[in-house]
Order: sequence, then C-alpha cells, then structure tokens
Amino acid sequence: MTQTYQVLARKYRPETFADLIGQEAMVRTLKNAFAADRIHHAFIMTGIRGTGKTTTARIIAKGLNCTGPDGQGGPTTEPCGQCDSCRAIAEGRHVDVLEMDAASRTGVNDIREIIDSVAYRAASARYKIYIIDEVHMLSNSAFNALLKTLEEPPPHVKFIFATTEIRKVPVTVLSRCQRFDLRRIEPEVMIAHLARIAGKEGAQINDEALALITRAAEGSVRDAMSLLDQAISHGAGETGADQVRAMLGLADRGRVMDLFEAVLRGDAAGALQELAAQYADGADPIAVLRDLAEITHWVSVIKITPEAVEDPTVSPDERTRGADLAGRLDLRVLARMWQMLLKALEEVAQAPNAMMAAEMAVIRMTHVADLPTPDELIRRLQDSPPPPLPGGGGAPAPQGGGGPGAIGRGAVPIGGGGAQAALAGEPSALAQYATFESVVALLRERRDIQLLTEVEGDLRLVRYSPGRIEFEPTESARADLAARLAQRLQHWTGTRWGVSIAKGGGQTIAERKDAEAAERRARAMQDPLVQAVLAAFPGARIAGFKAPVETAQEVAEAALPEVEDEWDPFED
Repeated sequence: MTQTYQVLARKYRPETFADLIGQEAMVRTLKNAFAADRIHHAFIMTGIRGTGKTTTARIIAKGLNCTGPDGQGGPTTEPCGQCDSCRAIAEGRHVDVLEMDAASRTGVNDIREIIDSVAYRAASARYKIYIIDEVHMLSNSAFNALLKTLEEPPPHVKFIFATTEIRKVPVTVLSRCQRFDLRRIEPEVMIAHLARIAGKEGAQINDEALALITRAAEGSVRDAMSLLDQAISHGAGETGADQVRAMLGLADRGRVMDLFEAVLRGDAAGALQELAAQYADGADPIAVLRDLAEITHWVSVIKITPEAVEDPTVSPDERTRGADLAGRLDLRVLARMWQMLLKALEEVAQAPNAMMAAEMAVIRMTHVADLPTPDELIRRLQDSPPPPLPGGGGAPAPQGGGGPGAIGRGAVPIGGGGAQAALAGEPSALAQYATFESVVALLRERRDIQLLTEVEGDLRLVRYSPGRIEFEPTESARADLAARLAQRLQHWTGTRWGVSIAKGGGQTIAERKDAEAAERRARAMQDPLVQAVLAAFPGARIAGFKAPVETAQEVAEAALPEVEDEWDPFED
C-alpha cells in the first residue's frame, strides 16, 4: 500500500514542548506548573495564525494523560510518545480528548453537549480534555452557557481554548482561564528551522531563498512550512532566490531599491522603465509598491536606530545600500513617500488596471521628490535675493513695511467704532449713527441678512446724515428698498428716518470691497516674498488676503471672555 504524502506542516508538527520554537516563556511557565503540580483547569492560547496554538493544546493534552512507556508515569511536560494515550492523541482518535471547531459549531446546543458530558469520568485516560479551536466564534449564548462549568469544572476535566481574535472573547471567559500569548517567530529562529527541515528533506535551498520565505511568512511557522514545501517542488530539489521570487510574484529586491532611488532622484522616465521591466518579468505591481513601502519603512527605522540595518532577512548588499540611503535621505522626505505609497496601494487595489495605477503613483512620487521641505524652503527664501519684478528693473519693496502688513493697507473699517466714541457725549438719539458704516453695522448686529445684502450690493450712497439717507439704486435693486430700510431703522432706533432716492451715487459697498481686494492682490503680487513662494511652487495661487488688523479682531472675538474674580466668603 502506497503511503499518502504528508505536507511538511503536518509531518514536522512539534510533538513535545522541546520541539516548539520561539515560545520559551510559555514553555517555561507550563514546565514549572507541571513540576509543582499547579496545573490550571482551563488554558487559552492566542496569537497570529501558524504559531502553534492547536499544537500546544495537543502537547498539553498528551502531557496530562501520558502514562510513560511502563504505564506508571504521571503528568509531564515531556510526553513519551509511546504509550497508548500519546499515540491516540497524536493520531486524533483518543476518546477522552475531544476537539471542537467553534467556527462550525457556534450554538448553545453544541456547548450543552459538553456540559452534559463533563459529569462522566474519562473512559481510559487520566483527564477528559476539551480543545475548542477558534473559540471567539462561539455565540454569546454559548459563552454564557459555558461560564459555570468553566469556573468550577469536575477535577477530571480540563479545557484548552485557541483563538486568533482574543478581543472577541468575553472578559468573563478570560478571567476563568490561564492565558498564553504565542509570539511571532523571530526571523533568525525561522531561517534556522527552515534550513533544518530542508536538510531532513534532502532539499538544496540557499539562505537568500530561505530569507525570502521567512519575510513572506510574517512570523507564521505554518505559512513558512507551506511556502518551503512549495519552493522545494518549484525548484525540483535545488531552489534559489530567483525561483522563490518567481513563485511569490516578487520583484528582485535589488531592482526594487533601484526603483526606489530613481523615484527619489526625480527620474520619472527611469523609474517608469524599471517598473515596466519588473512587470514584464512577472512582478505584481501591488507587490512592487509594497516592497517600496517596506524599503521606505526600513530606511526610516535605520535612520532612527542604525542597528536595525542588521536584519537577517536582508542580504549584505541590501544592508550596505540601506545604510547609505539612511545617511543621505531626510526623514521628512521618507515620511512624505510613506504617505504617498499608502495612498498608492489603496488606488492600485481599487483600479481596473493595476499597472496603470502603479505608473501614475510613480509619476506623482517622482514629481514631488525634488520639492523642498518646509524648512528648506524658508531657508532658501531667506538666503536668496528677491527676484526681479516682471517688468524688469528690480523695483524695491513697498514702503511702510512690505509683506503681510502692506497687503492689508487701504481696508475700509466696518462698524464705526471711532465715530461712536467721538459722539458719545452728544444727547441726540442718532449720535451713535454718525456715519453710514454705523448703519450697516446695525443691520449686521440685528442679523437682517437679506436687507444687509441688498444695502451692500444695491445701494450707491449719495448723501448721508444721521436720520437721513439718499442713495441711487442699482439696476437689480428692489423697488421697495427705500421704504423697507426706513421702516426697519425707525423700528430699531425709535426715531423716524428719511430714506429717498437721488442721482449721482458712487460705488456700492460690495463694489468697493471688490476694488479693495483687487488692489490688495495687485500689491501682494509685487511683494518679493510672495513672488518667491509662487516661483518655488509652480501652479500655486493666492486663495485670499487678510490684514493683521482683521486677524487680531478674529482672535479677540474667538477668545474666551475674562471672568472677574469671584468673592470668596472664607477670604479674610
């Protein structure tokens, strides 16, 4: 009878605690607990996929029920593997070790079967052991039904849970279990383990290929074993790094670093040519961008902690290049590229054509590669002389304080605060409305937005005196504007107002504001600092203007009011 092939992940599954790799803290705790006879009645194993959660559960089950080769042994952390219990558990046929997949049996009825069976002693073993895999998939009702039995199980019952989503397990369950967090396997340990397995299988696979498999496995032993199994078949017994890259759809790491340097040089043509060459050789565009993001992260970490360059999954040539890049690149440039790569990965994943999206991402990154950082831009503007004006001749900066202060000159004050203070002593009821601007301020204070908009946009003032307004309406003004304005002012001030239509009005408030904004823009465009900024950022435009006085007013309005000191009854 021909023996069925067994995959490496199952063939070399650990049988004892000594075979577990990378979980020394958990192994030490369990060994001490077994030696001191302080074995908990419930364990929960958590960690990423492929770190040995279910395997550890089976080893614990074997250790609890092992009787030794002579049949006289007790619980041990070194199960013999020869007694009936050890062999039956290893083959998954022991009647007293029950494994349940909570992903397929999630209901309270499934848990009720366990609750009904715990009262009966083990048929042939020392303990009746329930192993529940992916326990976080149980329903809330199932968890609640299990709580009482989990807290006070019979002496012959042990529970062992395994989960990858520990946050989904209720706290009431966690508090009744002894928790073990299984760690990702370190790259050095993983490479040594894979090399040992490859040697047992008689396969020739070099260290660089093993490093690629380790990096792709991301700390999961099962993933690494499955990839090793595939790599051995792919290489027909002798496997190199190029074959593993082809198998994983990865680009050559050295060529990805070439692409990385081309992008940072701003060489768009060279970067696109390298990307196209890698794509033609079978590299997945999204895998190339992931590699670029990984290199960006790696170089950034090296810049902060230089010892990070000694990564066992990276070849010596890559370490040299990484250290050189970390010494030459600014951290702000790396952070900017990281953000752009994250955005590019989202776009490539959603785009109908991944290669086109990757090319557009590379073009964007090369375009911003030569842009200065904010501090570099400030230094350049401070150190370089002002550029000549468009008309030639190098006109000097505007007098009276150029820059932001000059932009705000000529603004018309709104509100008439100075007029109000000057006329405060007059007895007249209309003294506080000495100027037309104070009338506009009254409209704004009363929040009559429609009338305020009409006054600012459709009223050309001819003459004004307190209580009397003469204006020329625009073509779009409503016919009853004068009557409505007089009625509202009389209602608010308690005094009759005369509002009439005349000829010879000037600009409306809105037209005057537009003219002032145009004057500000023209004056700002002549400022050397503004010209330098626009020259440094092609395509940039001025979005708006704000005088320092306006900024100060906004800050004052947004500030919290001062609170007077409250009287303290206990103060002497």
